[in-house]
Amino acid sequence: MKKVIAAFDGLKFSESTLEYAIEIVKNSSGLLVGISLEDFTYHSYSVFDIVGSEGVSAEKAKLLRDKDRKTRRESVQHFLNACHKANIKTKIHRDKSLAIQELLKETIYSDLLIISQQETLTHIKEEPPTRFIRDLLTDIQCPVLIVPKVYSRTECIIVLYNGAPSSVYAAKMFSYMLPHFKDLPIEVVTVKTDSEEMTIPESALIREFVDCHFPDANIKVLHGDPEIEIVKHLEAKQNSLVVLGAYQRNMVARWFRPSMADSLMRNMQLPLFIAHYKT
Repeated sequence: MKKVIAAFDGLKFSESTLEYAIEIVKNSSGLLVGISLEDFTYHSYSVFDIVGSEGVSAEKAKLLRDKDRKTRRESVQHFLNACHKANIKTKIHRDKSLAIQELLKETIYSDLLIISQQETLTHIKEEPPTRFIRDLLTDIQCPVLIVPKVYSRTECIIVLYNGAPSSVYAAKMFSYMLPHFKDLPIEVVTVKTDSEEMTIPESALIREFVDCHFPDANIKVLHGDPEIEIVKHLEAKQNSLVVLGAYQRNMVARWFRPSMADSLMRNMQLPLFIAHYKT
């Protein structure tokens, strides 16, 4: 039995996180743990909302804090009700310390994290990839499924392969963690730049690996800039789930060349299965 955790902001509950989590756990007979991130430094209101005509209003502050507590309780209950209705085993953790630290600790003891690409854990709106998601991906200790704002049923799997160990590791973890998805059409995609030959990196080894894990998969080689060609290719596959390695480089390297995961979160609304890999 696998332990899957679904992290959510109780003040801005993500329905897509809930829907993807239930679908996955129903097909894997695992335990689904809801992680309600209730960071004590984060509220739905700003400091300006608690200022009255005579300065900071203790009464306003109490009313707003009570409203946040009620909203979070309702989100937790909504999560539990949906899990019970789906007849899956579930628990809830209400983590009240610093959200990023609490969630990273949870990932040490989990097989898979599911979280929305929209999560910010702040009342300030950000475009994906948000700072919270980027910080999470840097140090996460288990594979993660980053889901779009709106749920859609997965119809095919795209495994991105570039010859790096991280891309093979991600494909392994996907095969182990979500075997029921292997019944869907699967495509292994690699991209060669203009200066490279149209051959697959470590061709014999990757074909042997694919034959073992995804025997019915097609291997497709694209030509051009990877960020451009992969986005273009995925535009025609709107109901796909993408498997990729990411964030294996150090922080300085990422300043100069962002992860492919960043590019996909900016440009696509697709679930991304990312297996963290450190070198």
